[in-house]
Amino acid sequence: MVGEWTLHPFRHKNPGNRKVKVKLKSRDLSMVTIFAALYAALVYIFAPISFYALQLRIAGILRPAIAKKWVLAIGYTIGVLVGNLFSPFAGVYELIFMPIMSLFAGILGYLAALKFKNDYYITGAVIATIISMSVSWMLSQLFNLSMLLTLPYLFISEHAVCFIGASIFKVIEKRFKWW
Repeated sequence: MVGEWTLHPFRHKNPGNRKVKVKLKSRDLSMVTIFAALYAALVYIFAPISFYALQLRIAGILRPAIAKKWVLAIGYTIGVLVGNLFSPFAGVYELIFMPIMSLFAGILGYLAALKFKNDYYITGAVIATIISMSVSWMLSQLFNLSMLLTLPYLFISEHAVCFIGASIFKVIEKRFKWW
């Protein structure tokens, strides 16, 4: 079909056939692109607080949206990669490790939310936990900062941002089916 790809690894139920089919419609591709661009733009706009040891990524308010569409995890990953290009510490950790962890967090957040009717808060909590641990570990590697020092702050700030984002998406969902 025009505008539709077959790709959907999470709901494929044909164990005899090893081919993985993922359905990706043009609308999904557009959403991934918009999601990635918006995430990267918010990281850039709020650059002074998006980086460093005590970071607060306002762009994180978008993460809970992954609860409704797993493909947004790809947009989140691309957004992290592009946003991190503006990091004063751009290197292997910012440009490879964190995008990989973001994809991992997004997919796990989506899968966890499936059990709870695609709940934004569940997705946000899973992503915030994985990302706060990943950033804390990265900071320990880059700057020799103790994870005991950075993890509590990052955990609280990541969860707060995701909670705000989940609340915003809940309000939007009452009026619009955006996904």
